[in-house]
Amino acid sequence: MSNIAGVHKVVIIGSGPAGWTAAIYAARARLDPVVYSGVPKQDPGPILPGGQLMLTTEVENYPGFPEGIQGPEMMSQFQKQAERFGTKVLMEDIARCEFSRTPGTPHALHTAEGRVVKAHAVIIATGATANWLGLPNEMRLATTGGGVSACAVCDGALPAFRGKPLGVIGGGDTAMEEATYLTKFASTVYIIHRRDSLRASKIMQDRFLSRPNAKVLWNKVVVDVLGESHISGVLLEDTVTKQRSTLELGGLFIAIGHTPATRFLKDSGIEFDSSGYIALKQRNSYTNIPGVFAAGDVADEHYRQAVTAAGMGCQAALDAERWLAASGID
Repeated sequence: MSNIAGVHKVVIIGSGPAGWTAAIYAARARLDPVVYSGVPKQDPGPILPGGQLMLTTEVENYPGFPEGIQGPEMMSQFQKQAERFGTKVLMEDIARCEFSRTPGTPHALHTAEGRVVKAHAVIIATGATANWLGLPNEMRLATTGGGVSACAVCDGALPAFRGKPLGVIGGGDTAMEEATYLTKFASTVYIIHRRDSLRASKIMQDRFLSRPNAKVLWNKVVVDVLGESHISGVLLEDTVTKQRSTLELGGLFIAIGHTPATRFLKDSGIEFDSSGYIALKQRNSYTNIPGVFAAGDVADEHYRQAVTAAGMGCQAALDAERWLAASGID
């Protein structure tokens, strides 16, 4: 079966490390990929084309950049490399998907503007967005490199945070993992938790609490993030007494979970795991629907790193290329 006129061989939805890497591989394989990169929005926190790295100032843990690189600059370089090989990029959202289960019938993707895009293969690389508190100054400092982050493993080792008191908001395993990591660099790490007990597993709690610079502030919520160009502290409110106090901090890490960007896949037939991430078949990018692949944080609850997302993007492009060839689509 040859390629049908007016139908793309590969459409990639999303434009973070996974999406751009998939585009690079697909373009070099002459699959003429089209990337729907999305548009900026607030939901309630910032969502930008390019993914979570657009909110990261300094990236020091991606191989090949010994001096580090700014997150937005890295994504710009990824995009330029994809475009160099012929990738077409459209700054539009895909709002709804009708995935075909009939061999030879293309998938139909509906844009937010009402257009219908058809493709033989689709790579979903829309990522996962951090859950934010939604405070105005939190959002401002997160988007300007002001010391508010949603990834301690990504940012915590930066010189800007070393030797300073740092706060982590959350009470689950992720918060404990992030806080324990930060104890290597901070003077003190405060877990700020709204309840009087943690949800994290006992072993994760013990691992954090055994560190000499670990502290937990019980029954506290952050009602404001303080600071102009950089965070200087937070305004806390006691959930029991309603009394307010100020805590000086040199950095704040939000660890209240992530939400995979899959809302547009409602009623599409795609299978999800118990946490709402796209379920993959074995150790590859195949979803439950033939010709539909997933890569990056949208299908990865565990790692959520730029380098792992890029690797998954490579897998998805290779899987799509082989699937198209096996389907007789040239």
